[in-house]
Amino acid sequence: MSIIKKHKNTCEYNPLILKDYEIFSGLNEDQIDKFCKVITPIQFNKDDVIIQEGDPGDSILILLDGKVEISQALTLKTNVSQADTREKSLISLSSDFRPFFGEMSLFSEEDKRSATVKAASVCGVAKIGKDKFFKICNDYPEIGNQVMQNIARVLSRRLKQANQNVLKLTTAFSLIIDS
Repeated sequence: MSIIKKHKNTCEYNPLILKDYEIFSGLNEDQIDKFCKVITPIQFNKDDVIIQEGDPGDSILILLDGKVEISQALTLKTNVSQADTREKSLISLSSDFRPFFGEMSLFSEEDKRSATVKAASVCGVAKIGKDKFFKICNDYPEIGNQVMQNIARVLSRRLKQANQNVLKLTTAFSLIIDS
């Protein structure tokens, strides 16, 4: 377990665990420590919403402990007075796989969250604010380059998976229409 001590809405963590996260791949302990100094560790209870789709995003989050469920709104709004709250679960993530999320809002012009992340268990999350994240990346270009490559690799993998899912859905839809 990576959470050492739990407090009300905060937690302490073992910084050495961060070396196992893909976002920090290729960095040494001194380089990772620069991020450790700006991390805000937060504890979420089961069923707490960690990120709400559509809300402003100003941070990247690292799942230190626990499990989360990521979902997106199922339909587009068709009428301002009619809100549809149905969501589609996209993926469940466990801290065993050292995931991070929220990174898309760091690079989006609108800085809006693209999905909802909900705690599926008690979770420990490390939050790095956008300004602090980019300050480290800009002040230490070697670190910034490596972290950006790591994020790009993860985003590319996720995009390929999303493209495969769209292809499966459009194929199924075409088969339904043709029959």
